[in-house]
Amino acid sequence: MCRSIKTLRRPETAASDEEVAAAALQFVRKVSGYRVPSRKNAEAFDGAVAEIAAASRRMLESLAS
Repeated sequence: MCRSIKTLRRPETAASDEEVAAAALQFVRKVSGYRVPSRKNAEAFDGAVAEIAAASRRMLESLAS
């Protein structure tokens, strides 16, 4: 997997929205192979980042401590 994605589930504090978004961005970059997508692919790329960030937030909030 991508080594630059940090573990966001921590017992002492919840992950910030910025941390979740950064992890989602790294994941989409890894999966897509794009660091920065072309203008033609930007909407799909940005949409994927937003969906993954939202799914990650829901998952983190639903995990039992």
